[in-house]
Amino acid sequence: MIVYAECSFFIPEAASLKQKRSVLKRMTDRVKNSYNVSIAEIDHQNLWQRTTIALVATASSKDAAEREVRRAIRLLESNPEWEMANLMLDYY
Repeated sequence: MIVYAECSFFIPEAASLKQKRSVLKRMTDRVKNSYNVSIAEIDHQNLWQRTTIALVATASSKDAAEREVRRAIRLLESNPEWEMANLMLDYY
């Protein structure tokens, strides 16, 4: 089973792409090191205060894959430097 998620975030304190990428890199590295998911920025690469991140997990059961993705999303949401604007989950 494959679980795919897209999360959009607003980064209000980012005043440059460098600041945005610093926040994004820190959080994507934390997710990669903590959970068995793939993660990447997929949209808004050249905007200072917006980002869309994709997460993918594969497992033998839907529940296991979804659990990993949801845990990763909770970690992303816990960052006070940004606010989640949108979340979409899909199953394959």
